[in-house]
Amino acid sequence: MFEAIELGHKVSKAEFAEAEVELRTRLLAVQRELRRAEVPVVILVNGVEGAGKSEVTNRLSAWLDTRGLVTHTFWSETDEERESPGHWRFWKRLPARGQIAVFFGSWYTYPIVERAFERMDEHVFLRAMNRINDLERLLTLDGMLVIKLWFHLSKDDQEKRLNKLAKDNGRGKGGRRPTPWEKTFTKRYDVFAQVAESAIRATDSGASPWHLIESKSRRHRDLCAGRVILAACEARVAEAWTTRVRDATSNTEPAQDDSVFPASQRTILDTVDLTATISDEDYRSQLAKYQRRLGAAVWDAWGRGIASVVVFEGWDAAGKGGAIRRLTAAMDARLFRVVAVGAPTDEERAFHYLWRFWKHVPRDGYLRIFDRSWYGRVLVERVEGFATPAEWRRAYREITHFEGQLTEHGVVVTKLWLHLSQDEQLRRFEERQQTPWKQFKITDEDWRNRDKWDAYAAAVGDMVARTSTADAPWIIIPGNDKRLARVEVVKAVTKRLEAALAKS
Repeated sequence: MFEAIELGHKVSKAEFAEAEVELRTRLLAVQRELRRAEVPVVILVNGVEGAGKSEVTNRLSAWLDTRGLVTHTFWSETDEERESPGHWRFWKRLPARGQIAVFFGSWYTYPIVERAFERMDEHVFLRAMNRINDLERLLTLDGMLVIKLWFHLSKDDQEKRLNKLAKDNGRGKGGRRPTPWEKTFTKRYDVFAQVAESAIRATDSGASPWHLIESKSRRHRDLCAGRVILAACEARVAEAWTTRVRDATSNTEPAQDDSVFPASQRTILDTVDLTATISDEDYRSQLAKYQRRLGAAVWDAWGRGIASVVVFEGWDAAGKGGAIRRLTAAMDARLFRVVAVGAPTDEERAFHYLWRFWKHVPRDGYLRIFDRSWYGRVLVERVEGFATPAEWRRAYREITHFEGQLTEHGVVVTKLWLHLSQDEQLRRFEERQQTPWKQFKITDEDWRNRDKWDAYAAAVGDMVARTSTADAPWIIIPGNDKRLARVEVVKAVTKRLEAALAKS
């Protein structure tokens, strides 16, 4: 692959200056259009050492409006990054809609380096490439433009360039010296080239293709990179406006719902025994027993660096708040945090919907409780029409991709659906209306959601069927008896965490 890259002809200073004027003007123009069209752009700067990646990054900062541009450099990891799932550090730095981010180094860097130094076997490397394909697909389907640049130098040219840097000893332009990792990587040039080629072949897709840029001639390299970025951005802007016009003028009927469980069909919720109850004595003894075990398990997990995520979903008035309070009563407040999820803010709407949840992923040893979660995309957003059919349909795969990254890192994911009958929900709604200190809990929206019970039940059936995995299964909690539900919640979280500790 790399041998087939056409050598760039030399570009004189005069030719460069003339071409730069037009290129820079058009880049600034398309940057304004990207902002108007609310298209986010991420530019991945990758390549062999000595190819001038930092010079290209500096050039882009000079050509583009820095008010809508940010550069993130991914060198050594921080402690927090090492103690979080691998893609966490990239999700935190994704650009908002209408903004451009340059990633100097990217989600490709770690697997390529680890594979080249034989610290990662072929199976794990290919799995990492599959994860990257999923990530890029997820981002592009959400409207992001992902531009992937690989700057290449031959082995001889790399050696010459790094030798010159060493000879200049910081006295050359930019005052740069060869870095220790450049010297190390140069010794393994052939291995790195082979691994990089495998990565490129495995992730070169139509939605986010690779652009290979020969970097022997610096001026040719910079012009080539600028033109690649310009062409991709202009095409994406044209596509964005065409799509908007088509959507605004379309009179076609909405796509048919492809639910696995239509509203008329039984789902897993119909199999739950809602008549189960627990006595006062058993409630007190079992709750105390599992709370003691949970408190010890949480501290043990902290000591071993095992993180946990607990997801609460369920019907309105199903008792999520009370169950969460019994759960947190068993744990040291320094080790957990409860994340209450409501409607997304304006800032959150500027990103992919999973962005706001990635922000709250706990580092190793800590626990997060989500009161509502990313499943809103396939529940309330689906039923209420806040997400398009295309958006909520692809969300099943996006969610399993997200949770898969958590569990691969070692995060214990416990997903709980608190279930109750329609009659019991009605009783609790009416009780809330009649009790002064509970009236704040009941809203008009609760009554509207109740009117769509069958649609929500079908959505829950789909959610469980499509997102229950071996590592992150759904646990259905019978909730007609609040006390039994609270015991079952604490028991479920305790057993999931204890099982993970037993394997560690």
